[in-house]
Amino acid sequence: MVWGGISTRLRTPLYHVVGNLTGVRYQNEILQPLVVPALQAIGPRAILQDDNAPPLRSAAVNTFIQQARVNRMLWQANSPDLNPIEHMWDELCRRVQQHHPPPANLGQLLQWLQQEWNGVPRAFICNLIHSMRQRCVECLAHNGGHTRY
Repeated sequence: MVWGGISTRLRTPLYHVVGNLTGVRYQNEILQPLVVPALQAIGPRAILQDDNAPPLRSAAVNTFIQQARVNRMLWQANSPDLNPIEHMWDELCRRVQQHHPPPANLGQLLQWLQQEWNGVPRAFICNLIHSMRQRCVECLAHNGGHTRY
């Protein structure tokens, strides 16, 4: 598994998560070194949009986020996944699959992932993020059901 963050102004490096991601590991390996500095670089109006995965919602993570004064977007437990990062993962997958032959090992795959992650045009990322309002409108119009996104 890899983790990455995007905004209209920057993207984090990809982080290779080895093994199971716990709340403590999320805090120590992702939030502190990657998320908080990125949000600080974006400015005081930055908002963290993550999902409802249990490690990301642990008590330790919630406490850390409050102490670090991170603005976090709140989601209902069973809400549709409208996070633009999901479309970024799709784009990353398409880009890596264009490599021939396939990666020879995990190291090569991780190298290609980082290379392609860095190669996704900023305009593509901005489009994903700026589509959030319309995503929400369509989701509401479809009572939380399937949308074109």
